[in-house]
Amino acid sequence: MIFLKAFLVGGLICVVGQLLLDLTKLTPAKILVGFVVVGVILGGIGVYKYVEEFAGAGATVPLVGFGALLAEETKNAVKEEGVFGILTGPLTAGSAGIMTAVLCGIVASFFGKPKAK
Repeated sequence: MIFLKAFLVGGLICVVGQLLLDLTKLTPAKILVGFVVVGVILGGIGVYKYVEEFAGAGATVPLVGFGALLAEETKNAVKEEGVFGILTGPLTAGSAGIMTAVLCGIVASFFGKPKAK
């Protein structure tokens, strides 16, 4: 059952992204940033944790989940470290994902050839 919930919620997030691509003139970069900002807002007010509890990875893997993670860890860091936590919270929370993306980019660069457009 958890796989079905994850598939439905993750798929719904993807459908929203595809509709934004098809029906608006927003660029993919703006849509991605929008998803992160929506996640930060929903995570900041504490709503997204209920979506995560319901859908598991279907809610945490998309960019909305990344934004919610940043908001949640920033709140925790501010409680522990004060104002300095505003800077350390998001970096600590996202460090594993950011480092994975960087390493995957480096590995992919060994196999790809740059082309001028």
